[in-house]
Amino acid sequence: MKNKQILGALAMDLKRVALGYHRGSITMGDRFFQEAIKRRNELDDKSLKPYLVKLLTDMEKLKNENKDKTAENALLYSTLFQNAAVSI
Repeated sequence: MKNKQILGALAMDLKRVALGYHRGSITMGDRFFQEAIKRRNELDDKSLKPYLVKLLTDMEKLKNENKDKTAENALLYSTLFQNAAVSI
């Protein structure tokens, strides 16, 4: 049950990252990206499906992209994690 709540919170943080970068608020996007990283570290990886573990490790790569691409990918990851939270 704990992973379900954390995945939902992670999805919301990533959605806020996408909104912040899309609106041009880099500070907001960066802050919620840090929050998303904290949430990711709270998850119990052993009980997650392998594709989710791969997505969680690939999240670090989001920060290295330009802001428009980061916004797009953060929204994609947000949707994937939200769907995973609903299906657990």
